[in-house]
Amino acid sequence: MAWLRAFPDVARHAVRRYLAQASHHVPRSSRMIHSTALRPKAAPVPRPVPLSRLTDSFLDGTSSVYLEELQRAWEADPDSVDESWDNFFRNFVGQAATSPGISGQTIQESMRLLLLVRAYQVNGHMKAKLDPLGLEEREVPADLDPAFYGFTEADLDREFFIGVWSMAGFLSDNRPVQTLRSILNRLEQAYCGSVGYEYMHIANREQCNWLRDKIETITPMMYNRERQEVILDRLIWSTQFENFLATKWVTAKRFGLEGGETLIPGMKEMFDRAADLGVESIVVGMPHRGRLNVLGNVFRKPLRQIFSEFSGSGTKAVDEVGLYTGTGDVKYHLGTSYDRPTRGGKRIHLSLVANPSHLEAVNPVVIGKTRGKQYYANDLDRTKNLAVLIHGDGSFAGQGVVYETFHLSALPNYTTGGTIHIVVNNQVAFTTDPKAGRSSQYCTDVAKALDAPIFHVNGDDMEAVVHVFELAAEWRQTFHKDVVVDIVCYRRFGHNEMDEPSFTQPKMYQVIRNHPSALQLYQNKLLESGHVTREYIGKIQNKVSSILNEEFNSSKDYVPKRRDWLSAYWAGFKSPEQISRIRNTGVKPEILKRVGEAITTLPEDFKPHKVLKRVFDDRAKMIQTGEGVDWALAEALAFATLLVEGNHVRLSGQDVERGTFSHRHAVIHDQQTGGVYCPLDHIMMNQNEEMFTVSNSSLSEFGVLGFELGYSMENPNSLVLWEGQFGDFANGAQVIFDQFLSSGESKWLRQTGLVMLLPHGYDGQGPEHSSARLERYLQMSDDNPYMIPEMDPTLRKQIQECNWQVVNVTTPANYFHVLRRQIHREFRKPLIVMAPKNLLRHPKCKSNLSEFDDAQGHPGFDKQGTRFKRLIKDRNDHSNLEEGIRRLVLCSGKVYYDLEEERKATDAKDVAICRVEQLCPFPYDLIQRELKRYPNAEIVWCQEEPMNMGAYNYISPRLCTAMKALGRGTMEDIKYAGRPPSASTATGFLSVHQQEQKELVQKAIQREPIKFPC
Repeated sequence: MAWLRAFPDVARHAVRRYLAQASHHVPRSSRMIHSTALRPKAAPVPRPVPLSRLTDSFLDGTSSVYLEELQRAWEADPDSVDESWDNFFRNFVGQAATSPGISGQTIQESMRLLLLVRAYQVNGHMKAKLDPLGLEEREVPADLDPAFYGFTEADLDREFFIGVWSMAGFLSDNRPVQTLRSILNRLEQAYCGSVGYEYMHIANREQCNWLRDKIETITPMMYNRERQEVILDRLIWSTQFENFLATKWVTAKRFGLEGGETLIPGMKEMFDRAADLGVESIVVGMPHRGRLNVLGNVFRKPLRQIFSEFSGSGTKAVDEVGLYTGTGDVKYHLGTSYDRPTRGGKRIHLSLVANPSHLEAVNPVVIGKTRGKQYYANDLDRTKNLAVLIHGDGSFAGQGVVYETFHLSALPNYTTGGTIHIVVNNQVAFTTDPKAGRSSQYCTDVAKALDAPIFHVNGDDMEAVVHVFELAAEWRQTFHKDVVVDIVCYRRFGHNEMDEPSFTQPKMYQVIRNHPSALQLYQNKLLESGHVTREYIGKIQNKVSSILNEEFNSSKDYVPKRRDWLSAYWAGFKSPEQISRIRNTGVKPEILKRVGEAITTLPEDFKPHKVLKRVFDDRAKMIQTGEGVDWALAEALAFATLLVEGNHVRLSGQDVERGTFSHRHAVIHDQQTGGVYCPLDHIMMNQNEEMFTVSNSSLSEFGVLGFELGYSMENPNSLVLWEGQFGDFANGAQVIFDQFLSSGESKWLRQTGLVMLLPHGYDGQGPEHSSARLERYLQMSDDNPYMIPEMDPTLRKQIQECNWQVVNVTTPANYFHVLRRQIHREFRKPLIVMAPKNLLRHPKCKSNLSEFDDAQGHPGFDKQGTRFKRLIKDRNDHSNLEEGIRRLVLCSGKVYYDLEEERKATDAKDVAICRVEQLCPFPYDLIQRELKRYPNAEIVWCQEEPMNMGAYNYISPRLCTAMKALGRGTMEDIKYAGRPPSASTATGFLSVHQQEQKELVQKAIQREPIKFPC
């Protein structure tokens, strides 16, 4: 019935007032069962019930008068009341009268009894024994007290008719007549033991009934002797692993799992159950606490390798050429992968994603990687690939990315069919108590917003932990929705092993010092039951101890034998130490024409907006004539040509389907039917609809960029792009840039070809919509400004050795090539594009189709072929030596078009303008080519951004290095034309912006020499 799923607050409180008042009309001689009954309050004055309310739902009754009126109305005409009331009266009036053993049961008592059942379903978790330390003081809700409903001890053995209901759980086992005592025992057993269930916030009746059926079953969770022995073995491994590390490395930080050791058997049992239910691959993300234990005992990372990492050993394999070792990371941040056999005889692939210390930052990365796995495995029902996230209690409640990731769970192009969340709840965050760390009752309350069930479990009850882990796997595979397991445990030591926790939690740690471990408690339970003997336990402990010591001895000489961090998709890709040949990115003219026609043609019966009809007509004309190709069409051609070559293309971000600046129109809408059409989904016959994915995202940067990063890491044969609505919004995802993209390959040996499109350009839109903060990405670049790398095309590894690429492109054709370059090479690097705004419709920012093809003899073809131009030389046909040029202006991005216009207006033919399209890594070879071409020219760097922003501080030392190598001067010979230093990225006044722009452009072209530095 609907009332078991939700109960409006107003109605609930009104019923409580009525029931509380009724309960205190019990004779004084009757003793209440509990002491928590409400004190008497003034009874509300009953009011007549309007006939119009006789169709109200069962939930809305607030008084005995109301109930009596409804009953009389139902007896006269059952159709005159709401269906839920009809069901209620049929049960309690129609059947109670004929049920044997029932005497004097009133309609009010029936309702109170059902409200009592519902109270346990809603609030039973508040009475559950969750805290293994027994320190938590929680007030038991009054509605869990039978006295609250007017029941007394005299009623305990009285039989009540509770109806025959078409629902699951407690009310479904065909026992319409039960004593109050048996009802209470069942409810206490189901809801107030070592597990606290929260699920009544879920609006879906089927899901609630499924959970009720699992929770309220008559048979309690029981495991046979064989299962208990397996669980015990796994718990011993978990416990002794931590003890061994503590003994061997007393002063080392390891962020051990002591106090939460039951996590390991729980995870193993959950993975076994998931495999039985069809899961083939699991991607896991977790923080540092317990990570080494998970790596060793769940993922089977060689223990000798873990031990060798404690001694600071390197990880370079001796039998593999070109293995890039990077800078490395601490052992409790590293990831791995492993094919693990399960208890049921199956094999399951496990991947643990490397992560930084930034708690919860890995969450969207894991979800994205899982979605990528589902695409490549053609896992359409999302049952074969599963994401599991492990959290801390403080971070789960405090970090906003938790909600951002949750919020992706049901979005069509982001869902993974449900994530299993595990909270290792230490009941303290570093040194912060829960009362100072969150405003909610539980750290998991954020999950209620997404209708996820939450299972709180006492971490000392080993079998209860296993039970809820298995239940979580069953829920996910049944309903394809998120679920949360909250292991309420403790942290035996401080935040790390060197920390002193009693400084801030003295009472807690007094208890912890004397508290037995989960292993001791479980051993005692099994010994008392007679299921195991002390000899059996000792045998397992000796076996584990022996293996740990053997692995420790072997760790002293351990050398990895293979790279286990790259999936099969990445086989053959080059590391930064290996030379990768440079490939052309031009496309055959006939293919360009064919895909160009496909992406500019709409179905005959499709009715687009009249403006978009003109846009697509214009695009078709560009393809037909081969002239005037604009930015949006160039991008579409890049996507289309990659698709026909068999690559997956995925573009996401806020408003990307249309484009922030209404230029892309990758998805168009029928103005009559509202239907949608995506031309790039129709490049080939029978094209997989997900092969090209363009998707508007939620209004999230951190979560969505992290998701796309994870997606891009799964398979190198995919072009994955994230576009910021404006470039400056990317700082909402700064953690992803800082901890993953800029340094992930160096720390964790993980490559990604993710493309970030960050709209950038000064056109008078004010401080927030002008700058994509180009300087930040350049500042994080790791190329040495004082050393020119090998630049010979056959030996060059400059891009491979750099951590990422930053470009500020000025032509549609060059944009086309830089996107295709991401796929057409033997390695992957992140690409940051300062995407244009003004240039999207600039009349001069056009390319000819010939600049996209691979045919020789056209302007876009040079001796290297058709490819991305890292630097575009002056548009005038200058020779290799131009001694008459007085100034060489180097620039990047849209300011070029302003400079070109000024040069033309002043007829400054003795000024050369070159565009640095790729800022990082710096194109030393092409810069030196231009320096040689103009031996007498004054060198000027021109930019729109303030001096302390933009590319100036990145360019100047590298340009100086290039000049010194040619004897062309020092830093003082590099002149600056641009805005002065500023705290704000841009002015908010259009007139001021226009004046500033005019002055910087004029300065760059002026006849007089420019003084250093400005």
